Amino acid sequence: MIDLQVDTPAIENTQKGNLKVLLEKEDMVLQTIENPTEQWTEQPMLVNRNIIHFYFCVDGPAEFAFGPHYSRQIEKQRNYFFYNPDADLPFSLKLAPGGRLVILSIMLESLHKLFTHDAIPFLKPENVKTKFYDEREIPAQLYVVLNQLFTISLSPNAEKLYYHGKTLELLGLYFSEKKANTESCPFLNDQETVRKIKNAKEYLLKHMDAPPSLKELAKIAGLNEYQLKVGFKEIYGNTVFGYLLDHRLDHSRMLLDTSRFQVNEVAYQIGYTNPSHFIAAFKKKFGITPKKYLMNRH
Repeated sequence: MIDLQVDTPAIENTQKGNLKVLLEKEDMVLQTIENPTEQWTEQPMLVNRNIIHFYFCVDGPAEFAFGPHYSRQIEKQRNYFFYNPDADLPFSLKLAPGGRLVILSIMLESLHKLFTHDAIPFLKPENVKTKFYDEREIPAQLYVVLNQLFTISLSPNAEKLYYHGKTLELLGLYFSEKKANTESCPFLNDQETVRKIKNAKEYLLKHMDAPPSLKELAKIAGLNEYQLKVGFKEIYGNTVFGYLLDHRLDHSRMLLDTSRFQVNEVAYQIGYTNPSHFIAAFKKKFGITPKKYLMNRH
């Protein structure tokens, strides 16, 4: 059984975050924690021995204080992965004003059973006694799912089924990273080229409301157009602007989930000058118009 948190007294002169258990089973626990206040909150937590922990920072920053001399900070749209087979590690989770985290804990054996091919290094039997730590960016598709955990309203009868499905969806998206085929794209053996392609992707997303042309993006990244086009598709499984369109639409759904924006406002925020073009693209990707999507959330 997975313990949810450290059984210790509350820290004096600090506020606790709003911790909510969405799903609690023998082998997995899904939680959210929010800080709706204007001050940092602090919550005693635990990295359980032999349990895999995912900390997805939806809004941040957040700080993991493992003691007086060691702490780690995580920023918005980043996630930490912890696995420690040696001992339970108590820590304080400090969350900035407006911060939101999703916490997923699962037993190693249970995670192992979800995969048909044992291709993930830490899942192999010879590595079960090895500490494992990872930090990575949360991709747009996964970020949308995480946001839904804070905005969805469900009947009590449907909650357990819904959150169990979302837990599997989170794991599927997390482990779906595709390895580049360096045989068909030999220049991807060069880590500097790969780094430049990833930088191009970051630049593209930061400027999605007014994206550069392919030629401009290649120049900014320090690549030729062929390297950018072929390498980008091999790494991310989509063309440069196909990837941008998917990200825009995923981001638009996240904005709609907040219930703070009208359809036209969302269209303009993600770079569409004509809302009807946005509506058509949204319906093509999600099978529903943005207006009906909004209506279904209420």
